[in-house]
Amino acid sequence: MILPLLLAPLLAALLCGLYLRLAQRRHWLDQPNARSSHSKPTPHGGGVGLLSAFVLASILAASEGMLRDPFWWQLSSLALVLMVIGIVDDLVNLPVWLRLVGYSICCSLLLVVLAGGDWLPPGISPWLLWPLLLFGLLWLLNLYNFMDGIDGLAAIQCFLACSGASLLGFLGGAADYALFCLLLALSQLGFLVWNWPPARLFMGDAGSIPIGFLLGGLALYGAGSSAVPLGCWLVLLAAFITDATWTLLDRWRRGEYLAAAHRDHAYQRLSRYWQSHLAVDLLLVVLNALWLFPIALAAWRWPQHQVALVMLAYVPLLVAMYSIRAVEVPSVSRGNR
Repeated sequence: MILPLLLAPLLAALLCGLYLRLAQRRHWLDQPNARSSHSKPTPHGGGVGLLSAFVLASILAASEGMLRDPFWWQLSSLALVLMVIGIVDDLVNLPVWLRLVGYSICCSLLLVVLAGGDWLPPGISPWLLWPLLLFGLLWLLNLYNFMDGIDGLAAIQCFLACSGASLLGFLGGAADYALFCLLLALSQLGFLVWNWPPARLFMGDAGSIPIGFLLGGLALYGAGSSAVPLGCWLVLLAAFITDATWTLLDRWRRGEYLAAAHRDHAYQRLSRYWQSHLAVDLLLVVLNALWLFPIALAAWRWPQHQVALVMLAYVPLLVAMYSIRAVEVPSVSRGNR
């Protein structure tokens, strides 16, 4: 197991570095605008190197007799399709409706895969859950894209959530599940070599969309296979889910165009208020270490209480969202992102 775990971050750092040089030569740059949190043109699309390293490390693990379940390759293949859609979108800015069609097809295919196995909770027809699960998957991959707005944040969230889920999986004896989560987590570290504030490379849609999809697939598989209860994933991803959902509902309440670019998220407001992306990243680490992961661990230990524990995790975050909304922030922030 050691070699794939070492390869994942090292290969991610290497491939992202090679992609960075290519993007600089080709001028694949994210240009700053009034809605951006960065101040200079920066290469985007680093998710290509990140996802490629993750898949290659997973293939090595499979060659060593691990990750034998076909589900891992079905999930990874659909994530690579979303990566390709993201590459095209990063380069030519696809229409919203066309992206949603592609996302919906991939999410629907994942649900077909889950419906054909024993991974959904027993006694519940997957076809009855289909609309709810499809909406949840679509929202997760979109909100992950929304939350990829400052240096390091999306990669750190994936690392924290997948590391936590991996530990819970190991504790529960789900070795392959834990390994898949850990490989995805460690791949983020290689990307962070280039995305750590001040970032030299952005993840782009080629990274944020498939990563959100992978997290959703892992959450559903973990719930159905009893590897990690769904409540644990809801807690581990609570910071992103709360910020994105609160902001969307608040913009809808104010009658704003929901598809328009903006800088209303709590993490964006905090980064401008503190004039630092790193401070927001560190806040996410502390929040997960001291609050969210302990609650996720409790939900794993006592799954019969996971609804109450999820509420315990979310209520303070919702209060924080309301408080941050009232904070006056500068219109611009220093730094690259």
